[in-house]
Amino acid sequence: MMSNLSSATEFCLLGFPGSQELHHILFAVFFVFYSVTLMGNTVIIVIVCVDKRLHSPMYFFLGHLSALEIFVTTIIVPVMLWGLLLPGMQTISLAACVTQLFLYLAVGTTEFALLGAMAVDRYVAVCNPLRYNIIMNSRTCIWVVTVSWMFGFLSEIWPVYATFQFTFCKSNVLDHFFCDRGQLLKLSCDDTLFAEFVLFLMAIVIIIGSLAPTIISYTYIISTILKIPTASGRRKAFSTCASHFTFVVIGHGSCLFLFVKPKQTQAAEYNKIVSLLISVLTPFLNPFIFTLRNDKVKEALQDQMNRCCPLVKD
Repeated sequence: MMSNLSSATEFCLLGFPGSQELHHILFAVFFVFYSVTLMGNTVIIVIVCVDKRLHSPMYFFLGHLSALEIFVTTIIVPVMLWGLLLPGMQTISLAACVTQLFLYLAVGTTEFALLGAMAVDRYVAVCNPLRYNIIMNSRTCIWVVTVSWMFGFLSEIWPVYATFQFTFCKSNVLDHFFCDRGQLLKLSCDDTLFAEFVLFLMAIVIIIGSLAPTIISYTYIISTILKIPTASGRRKAFSTCASHFTFVVIGHGSCLFLFVKPKQTQAAEYNKIVSLLISVLTPFLNPFIFTLRNDKVKEALQDQMNRCCPLVKD
């Protein structure tokens, strides 16, 4: 531990409390989650690329969403797993800490922007189906994805830069399993109140800003679906939106609890639980949400399995 971290070269991560045996159990559980996350999301990306039935805007966005889920869990989980195997505290260099925090926030922001775009895509598909192919053409889709990625990475440059301009003189021990911004601000001996307020406003703009088009889009979508005379027609229309809606509720719900609050330095245990939801559980659930509730993806997956494994029966 250091008394003055103005020129610190590393931080110590406390990780999870408990015995080494408990850490080994947690390692096994999180390793399984991570492996399934990588395989499931990779399968979605491959299927979207190779199956012509999935060459539409909805699945184009889904492929990018799966890539983002792989990135966000890979930024956090390998470091966490390594920490669970170590007998003592895990150390991380200042450069690695800056990189991890920036990538984590940038990928998360990109995901929010993309989820908002996916909601608008569903609105056009349900409420204006005759003009869907004209509005959501390939050029528009590429532009939307490019803007989402650029916005995600450019918008997080200043927040991360501002975070590491503080003097960390209280300690170099972070009570977390990765370089969390709230725990970093706790170590600062400077006045962080203004910076926390600005970060709070930015979180509102990013999270609530991406949630607004989702709420507006689904308001119109539900209104349109209720006007469909047959139950089968309503069910078919809603089935095209159910997976995205479920993912939005899980993803936005977790991040609202973690980021949208005036005080960034909340209790460490609460922070760890919500961070696990974002970096482990949500990426793990993504393949199941978008395959088990989507007939086209299930059909494409079954066809690819039959081609690769002729012995698999329908």
